[in-house]
Amino acid sequence: MKVWVDPERCQGHTLCSMIAPEAFELDDIDGHSSAVFDEVPRDLEDKVREAAQSCPECAIFIDADSCDRKAEFEKPRETTS
Repeated sequence: MKVWVDPERCQGHTLCSMIAPEAFELDDIDGHSSAVFDEVPRDLEDKVREAAQSCPECAIFIDADSCDRKAEFEKPRETTS
């Protein structure tokens, strides 16, 4: 599973690092998140999915297919207007 944080969407709420501190690191200046791993270790996959679903900005994208096909990132959660 691959994970990516969109730097344009991330607002530094820090929920991802509270849920999965091993998988997300925060910028010291503005608190914006970035993924620690390109390829998430299997033992952290559930935490990373939970972090993605908890992101209020929908800034975390995951790709559960780790093979060589083109990665198609899925939105972690749809927002309602």
